[in-house]
Amino acid sequence: MKTFNEITTLVSDEIKQLDWTMEPSGLYAPIAYVLSLGGKRIRPALTLMSCNLFSDNLEQAIAPALGLEVFHNFTLLHDDIMDRADIRRGRPTVHKKWNDNTAILSGDVMQIVAYQLIGRTPQQYLPEVLSLFSKTAVEICEGQQYDVDFENRNDVSAEEYLEMIRLKTAVLLGCSLKTGAIIGGASMEDAQELYDFGINIGLAFQLKDDLLDVYGDEKTFGKKIGGDILCNKKTYLLISAIKEARGKQLSDLQFWLQTNDGNPEEKINAVTNLYNLLKVKKICEDKMSFFYEKAIANLEKVSISGNKKQELRNLAQKLMSRND
Repeated sequence: MKTFNEITTLVSDEIKQLDWTMEPSGLYAPIAYVLSLGGKRIRPALTLMSCNLFSDNLEQAIAPALGLEVFHNFTLLHDDIMDRADIRRGRPTVHKKWNDNTAILSGDVMQIVAYQLIGRTPQQYLPEVLSLFSKTAVEICEGQQYDVDFENRNDVSAEEYLEMIRLKTAVLLGCSLKTGAIIGGASMEDAQELYDFGINIGLAFQLKDDLLDVYGDEKTFGKKIGGDILCNKKTYLLISAIKEARGKQLSDLQFWLQTNDGNPEEKINAVTNLYNLLKVKKICEDKMSFFYEKAIANLEKVSISGNKKQELRNLAQKLMSRND
């Protein structure tokens, strides 16, 4: 069994081998740029780790693993345009470094290349893997649309929000794990438990992201702290705050939700103080722990020896305690 560090090194080496030195350079240079920014490489790593639970032949899963990483980065290019985000992984986003049209078109190419890489799945597994990937791609678009819809709603429930992040974030982690399991020769039951493990880790992962956007360290987080607050993004923290607030706290929160001009730092500090008073950080942390524990329960049901699953347990723990 390979360790997570060994697998991420393998993934990084394989990503460097992808050739983007093609013409027109204005189309391909942004792709090389965004993939050079690094990131955790969680999705391809999960694919290979899952495959490794059942097989020592990781080579057969490398191309689809890379396809999932290229696809993930494609979604970031388009997300950053929609969110008007300036920074990604501590560097200018593609639409800021180039322009919106370039980010859209380069992203489109990345989606096509992702399908080409997925298409290199061993033939006996290709129909199932391709079907799973296509279903996941549609679900991610559904999640993004819910996210956009929520911008104009003040009555988003916690349940609606969790469904949105399941679609937007968690399904790709589930897909990555199930893809690796399928290629590794896992049973249908084990592949499904790993998919569910990915869903629950994905939900916890996004809740952690919500927390870091308010309570993280800008130097390690790679994005400006308080960005979600400034754009009134419906996060689990904000939804919980709206539910918990009463009287003056509620009126103050509503005031800041309606205030988009003025000093950004003042708004971030005021809303963060309200979050602290309403104890929504703990509410979010408790829900994060709930999904983490569900994920570990899914992993325990996978019918292979416990020591083989230790790297996935360690990774799940690392994702929950991360600061970036």
